[in-house]
Amino acid sequence: MVLNFKKLCLLIITSFFSALTLHAQDDAAELAKKLANPIASLISAPLQNNTDYGIGTFNGSRNTLNIQPVVPISVGKNLNMITRVVLPVITQYNITGEGQKQSGLGDAVMSAFFSPKNSEKITWGVGPALLLPVGTNDFLTAKKFGMGPTAVALKQFNGWTVGALANQLWSVAGNADRPDVSQMFVQPFLVYNWSSGAGLGGNLEWTQNWKTNQTTVWLNPTLSGVTSLGSQKVQFAVGPRLNLAAPDGGKADWGWRAVVVFLFPK
Repeated sequence: MVLNFKKLCLLIITSFFSALTLHAQDDAAELAKKLANPIASLISAPLQNNTDYGIGTFNGSRNTLNIQPVVPISVGKNLNMITRVVLPVITQYNITGEGQKQSGLGDAVMSAFFSPKNSEKITWGVGPALLLPVGTNDFLTAKKFGMGPTAVALKQFNGWTVGALANQLWSVAGNADRPDVSQMFVQPFLVYNWSSGAGLGGNLEWTQNWKTNQTTVWLNPTLSGVTSLGSQKVQFAVGPRLNLAAPDGGKADWGWRAVVVFLFPK
C-alpha cells in the first residue's frame, strides 16, 4: 500500500511538472506566433541593433539601434489600431569622410495600422505613416516632416508566417534648403516557428528613394527564441545582414543584427 501511494504521488508530481512544461511551450509558441505578426494585439518593446562594416570609399562602419515600441489600442468592437514607432540611434565612422564621426538620433517613423480583430484567412492592416524630423545631426536627418500610407498583410499556417509590410512617405513641410522626400519602404518576411517558441526566418528590406533614384536592399536572416527572465517574457534574435544593393559608394561588405524584444502579454 505504501509503495502504491508513493507511486501515485510520483505520478501526480510528474504529471504536474509535465503540464507546466507543456503550458510553457504553448505560451512560448503563442508569443512567437504573435511576434511574427507585426500587427498582433501584443504590447512589445523591441530593441533592434544593426552593425555594418566596410561601408563606402573609406571602409566605414555604422551602428544603428532601432527603438521600436508597439502598442495595440482597441478602437471598436471589431477594430484595433496598432501603433508602431521606429526611432534610430546612430553612430557612424568614416562614412561622410575619412576620420569623420557622427552620432545621435535619426529621423523617426510612426505608423498606425487599423486592423480587424478577427481575420479568418488573411491578417491585414492599413493606416497612416509619419516621418518625424527628430534627428540630432545634420547628416542623420532629412529635416523634413513627411506623411503617407502604410499597409501590412500576412498569413499564418502550420507554424509559418508569410507576409509583407510597406509604406510610402512624401515630405510636406520642413527645411526649404533640404531636398524633398519621396521614399518607399517594402519589407517581405517569412518565419517558421516551432512549438518551443524557437523560430527561423528572415526579411528583405527594400528602400527606394524616388527623388534620387537610389535603391537600398538588405537581406536579414534570423534565428530567434522566446524565454523568460524571471517574470519578464523576452524574445532574442540574431543573424547576419547582407547588403544586396546600395547607392554608389555606400554598399557595406557585411553586417549583423541582434534583437531583444520585451513582451507584455495581456
